[in-house]
Amino acid sequence: MQQKSRSNHMFLFFVVLSAFFVAASFAHPVTPTLIKEYDLNDYMFGVALAAMQTTNFLFSPFWGKLNNYISSRQAMLVCGIGYAVGQALFGLARTEAMVIFARAFAGFFTGGAFVSFLTYVVNTSSDNDRGKNLTISATIQSVAGAFGYFVGGFLGEIGLGVTFAAQSICLATCGVLFFFFCKDDRKVDMGKLQMGDLIHDANPFAAFIQSRQFMSVLFAVLFTVTVLQNVGYNAFEQCFNYFIKDEFGLTSKYNGLIKGVIGFVSLTANATICMWMIRRTNVRRSVIYVLMACTLTSLGVVFSNAVVPFMTVSVLFYAFNAVSIPLLQDMVAKRAHNGKDSNLIMGFYNATKSLGGIIGSLSAGFLYTVNSKLTFVVTAVVFFGAVIFSTIYSKMKEPAENPEQAPASSR
Repeated sequence: MQQKSRSNHMFLFFVVLSAFFVAASFAHPVTPTLIKEYDLNDYMFGVALAAMQTTNFLFSPFWGKLNNYISSRQAMLVCGIGYAVGQALFGLARTEAMVIFARAFAGFFTGGAFVSFLTYVVNTSSDNDRGKNLTISATIQSVAGAFGYFVGGFLGEIGLGVTFAAQSICLATCGVLFFFFCKDDRKVDMGKLQMGDLIHDANPFAAFIQSRQFMSVLFAVLFTVTVLQNVGYNAFEQCFNYFIKDEFGLTSKYNGLIKGVIGFVSLTANATICMWMIRRTNVRRSVIYVLMACTLTSLGVVFSNAVVPFMTVSVLFYAFNAVSIPLLQDMVAKRAHNGKDSNLIMGFYNATKSLGGIIGSLSAGFLYTVNSKLTFVVTAVVFFGAVIFSTIYSKMKEPAENPEQAPASSR
């Protein structure tokens, strides 16, 4: 009975999570149109996302700490509504300053949402289901996000205002549904939280200092891999979206169609290759080959000048990148589980993703002004760096005081 109840609440969580990630991507295919329509500088496609990722990065550890005192479902409610307000402001923006403010505002709440998603899965999944559920959540993010591009691309053909209005309504609704459908997973009674502690923990730099509670050489190397993977992916993603409009003249509708294909390919890759790797292989070693595939495909884009080969190699890159995400999440979650700092660790993990997003997005924006394909070259170099550090991590031994983690490294 308990197992059935756990499965039901997790199923409902995944349903709402799918809707959330679909809505979260509505604005992406129309952002290049917004930049062109309001005559903003080309680099704004990278700067805008970097503004969002910066507040996401700074406050992810804070949300990880706060999730010890409030349940993940409460954080999802607040963050879903806050994210909706941020996207409404983005849709109303007409200047670069307004765009940056709106994206930074939204980033504060997306950080809380993504941390809460991860901690909820870690806190409410059984040991046997944790890896599977993390893979499902990562797959949902990739596939639902791609479908959101598809829907957003067609909404963009109707009008920018329609896209942002639909997005804001859907995000706020998802926040409410998370609150009603999810379980209470808080670890500490809210009554034990002092206002002075909350103010202290709201300092993002203090929250990073708290990482000393769990940081080790193993974690440092692993988090370096996650940062590099996110730098490479975000640089590629932002350049790709702008490149196909600027160089090939494709409208938001075609951007959406392309991302729909990418979503289907990513779903297939995660449902087959990724699940097989997690269940049957040594994940530490398998991720090396996946990251190398990302390196080679991103480099292949540099030499693809026509639309068809460019799109074909890009789809392969997105597929391999989609597989790498749940593998890395699984590696972090295995080290975070059973520890008193699991929420803080998952918050820090989300912060590394945002740090990679900041660097990748800014790099894409400014490198594009130098050469439209330079970003893809840098992406290949960064992913190769991830290959090097993941190889180092695969050769490192687990500390003796964590015997329960041994099976994870010997699969």
